[in-house]
Amino acid sequence: MTSWLNRIYCEDALQGFARIPDASIDLLVADPPYGLGKDYGNNSDKLDTDAYLHWMEQWIDAALPKLKACGSLYVFLTWRYSPEIFVLLKKRMTMINEIIWDRRVPSMGGSTRKFSSVHDTIGFFVKAKDYYFDLDAVRIPYDAETKKARSRSIFVGAKWLEIGYNPKDVWSVSRLHREHRERADHPTQKPLEIVERMIKASCPPGGIVLDPFMGSGTTAVAAKRCGRHFVGFELNADYCELIENRLAELEKPAAA
Repeated sequence: MTSWLNRIYCEDALQGFARIPDASIDLLVADPPYGLGKDYGNNSDKLDTDAYLHWMEQWIDAALPKLKACGSLYVFLTWRYSPEIFVLLKKRMTMINEIIWDRRVPSMGGSTRKFSSVHDTIGFFVKAKDYYFDLDAVRIPYDAETKKARSRSIFVGAKWLEIGYNPKDVWSVSRLHREHRERADHPTQKPLEIVERMIKASCPPGGIVLDPFMGSGTTAVAAKRCGRHFVGFELNADYCELIENRLAELEKPAAA
């Protein structure tokens, strides 16, 4: 039965995980509340430190059995809690990368008693050594100037020069400011560019992506754009409606 595919359930993921068969998910993309008191229309981000870390452990232990043996997890975190959560995950999975998302925040304002925080932390974890990873799908093309500079005979025919380089573990992608064309009414919406990179690299074509905290629905939109299936959960009914609207927009024919 795959009636649970390509659906957003407006419910708590801790209860909703029971809908999903074990070992059925290729990629888990999680953007949980950061424990910073953000307003998501409920109290999901208003836990104290101990309660927050306990809740993180709860959903992680409920979600990981849903991954296939070759499956992967990307989890968005704040630097405030990433050390504790990385330790928790290392006891259950193999850590591949700590990715720094440079949000390209303008150099203005900020605290005068510390360095300004302008990044999010992303953990990339896998269940087994033979995890799925398609580097060629996410290579970044070299510009014409670089190719010309590498025109010496030793570089002729080099695959890497033609198809591009491996993205590094610092991803410099602008946050979605209020005027950004992708921007929806959600306080912590993630850019499609970031989530699509995760999906193309770590979920095979036709595979299934699970997002326990759908928020504005970026993971569902990215999966659909990339030819993958999705399933996810979201507590806020207004956000569930927002996600359905974003998905419906993908069905509309492009303007001539």
